[in-house]
Amino acid sequence: MTSEQTSTEARPVILLVEDEALTIMDLGDVLEEGGYDTVQCASAERALSILQARPDICGLVTDVQLSGKTDGFDLANSVSEARPQLPILIVSGRASPDPDRMPEGADFIARPCTGEDILDRLQRLMRC
Repeated sequence: MTSEQTSTEARPVILLVEDEALTIMDLGDVLEEGGYDTVQCASAERALSILQARPDICGLVTDVQLSGKTDGFDLANSVSEARPQLPILIVSGRASPDPDRMPEGADFIARPCTGEDILDRLQRLMRC
Protein backbone atom coordinates (compact mmCIF):
# COMPACT_ATOMS: atom_id res chain seq x y z
CA MET A 1 0.00 0.00 0.00
CA THR A 2 1.36 3.40 -0.89
CA SER A 3 1.50 6.29 1.51
CA GLU A 4 -1.06 8.13 -0.65
CA GLN A 5 -3.56 5.32 -0.13
CA THR A 6 -2.91 5.32 3.60
CA SER A 7 -3.48 9.05 3.95
CA THR A 8 -6.87 8.96 2.19
CA GLU A 9 -8.30 6.02 4.14
CA ALA A 10 -10.42 6.71 7.19
CA ARG A 11 -8.60 5.85 10.38
CA PRO A 12 -10.44 4.57 13.48
CA VAL A 13 -11.04 7.36 15.99
CA ILE A 14 -10.20 6.80 19.65
CA LEU A 15 -11.43 9.00 22.49
CA LEU A 16 -8.50 9.47 24.87
CA VAL A 17 -9.38 10.78 28.35
CA GLU A 18 -6.47 11.74 30.58
CA ASP A 19 -5.86 14.79 32.74
CA GLU A 20 -2.05 14.72 32.77
CA ALA A 21 -0.89 16.89 29.84
CA LEU A 22 2.37 15.06 29.07
CA THR A 23 0.73 11.64 29.38
CA ILE A 24 -2.11 12.47 26.99
CA MET A 25 0.29 14.01 24.47
CA ASP A 26 2.65 11.02 24.56
CA LEU A 27 -0.13 8.43 24.43
CA GLY A 28 -1.90 10.36 21.68
CA ASP A 29 1.29 10.24 19.61
CA VAL A 30 1.66 6.48 20.15
CA LEU A 31 -1.96 5.81 19.17
CA GLU A 32 -1.69 8.02 16.10
CA GLU A 33 1.54 6.33 15.03
CA GLY A 34 -0.30 3.02 15.57
CA GLY A 35 -2.94 3.94 12.96
CA TYR A 36 -5.61 5.74 14.96
CA ASP A 37 -6.88 9.29 15.07
CA THR A 38 -7.50 10.60 18.58
CA VAL A 39 -9.89 13.02 20.18
CA GLN A 40 -8.45 14.09 23.52
CA CYS A 41 -9.95 15.56 26.68
CA ALA A 42 -9.26 15.69 30.43
CA SER A 43 -12.68 15.09 32.04
CA ALA A 44 -15.41 12.49 31.93
CA GLU A 45 -18.03 15.19 31.50
CA ARG A 46 -16.32 16.48 28.35
CA ALA A 47 -15.78 12.92 27.11
CA LEU A 48 -19.51 12.16 27.34
CA SER A 49 -20.42 15.27 25.34
CA ILE A 50 -17.82 14.37 22.70
CA LEU A 51 -19.22 10.84 22.41
CA GLN A 52 -22.72 12.23 21.85
CA ALA A 53 -21.46 14.49 19.09
CA ARG A 54 -19.06 12.01 17.44
CA PRO A 55 -20.64 8.74 16.29
CA ASP A 56 -17.37 7.96 14.46
CA ILE A 57 -15.54 7.28 17.75
CA CYS A 58 -14.92 3.56 17.92
CA GLY A 59 -12.86 3.14 21.10
CA LEU A 60 -12.29 4.70 24.52
CA VAL A 61 -9.07 4.83 26.52
CA THR A 62 -9.50 6.46 29.92
CA ASP A 63 -7.44 6.97 33.03
CA VAL A 64 -9.20 6.38 36.36
CA GLN A 65 -8.15 9.67 37.96
CA LEU A 66 -9.61 12.55 35.93
CA SER A 67 -10.31 16.22 36.42
CA GLY A 68 -13.93 16.91 37.23
CA LYS A 69 -16.37 15.06 39.45
CA THR A 70 -16.53 11.76 37.55
CA ASP A 71 -13.74 9.17 37.53
CA GLY A 72 -12.75 6.79 34.75
CA PHE A 73 -14.73 3.85 36.13
CA ASP A 74 -17.94 5.90 36.18
CA LEU A 75 -17.16 7.24 32.71
CA ALA A 76 -16.59 3.70 31.41
CA ASN A 77 -19.91 2.55 32.85
CA SER A 78 -21.81 5.50 31.35
CA VAL A 79 -20.19 4.88 27.97
CA SER A 80 -20.93 1.17 28.18
CA GLU A 81 -24.62 1.90 28.80
CA ALA A 82 -24.83 4.45 25.98
CA ARG A 83 -22.71 2.52 23.45
CA PRO A 84 -22.45 -1.11 24.59
CA GLN A 85 -20.35 -2.22 21.60
CA LEU A 86 -17.66 0.41 22.12
CA PRO A 87 -14.31 -1.08 23.21
CA ILE A 88 -13.17 0.43 26.52
CA LEU A 89 -9.69 0.35 28.02
CA ILE A 90 -9.22 1.69 31.55
CA VAL A 91 -5.68 2.66 32.63
CA SER A 92 -4.47 3.41 36.15
CA GLY A 93 -1.38 3.51 38.28
CA ARG A 94 -3.35 4.11 41.48
CA ALA A 95 -6.45 1.93 41.25
CA SER A 96 -6.93 -1.76 40.62
CA PRO A 97 -9.56 -3.31 38.34
CA ASP A 98 -12.53 -3.37 40.72
CA PRO A 99 -14.83 -6.07 39.27
CA ASP A 100 -17.90 -4.27 40.66
CA ARG A 101 -17.00 -1.08 38.81
CA MET A 102 -15.72 -2.55 35.52
CA PRO A 103 -18.28 -2.56 32.71
CA GLU A 104 -18.78 -5.84 30.92
CA GLY A 105 -16.28 -6.25 28.10
CA ALA A 106 -13.97 -3.46 29.29
CA ASP A 107 -10.30 -4.14 29.87
CA PHE A 108 -7.89 -2.75 32.46
CA ILE A 109 -4.17 -2.11 32.24
CA ALA A 110 -2.07 -1.09 35.24
CA ARG A 111 0.70 1.47 35.18
CA PRO A 112 3.61 1.45 34.92
CA CYS A 113 3.15 0.48 31.30
CA THR A 114 4.28 1.94 28.01
CA GLY A 115 2.21 3.61 25.34
CA GLU A 116 2.96 0.60 23.17
CA ASP A 117 1.47 -1.68 25.87
CA ILE A 118 -1.71 0.38 25.77
CA LEU A 119 -1.74 0.37 21.96
CA ASP A 120 -1.33 -3.42 21.90
CA ARG A 121 -4.17 -3.94 24.38
CA LEU A 122 -6.40 -1.50 22.49
CA GLN A 123 -5.77 -3.26 19.18
CA ARG A 124 -6.93 -6.54 20.75
CA LEU A 125 -10.18 -4.87 21.88
CA MET A 126 -10.99 -3.04 18.65
CA ARG A 127 -13.76 -4.09 16.30
CA CYS A 128 -13.47 -1.24 13.81
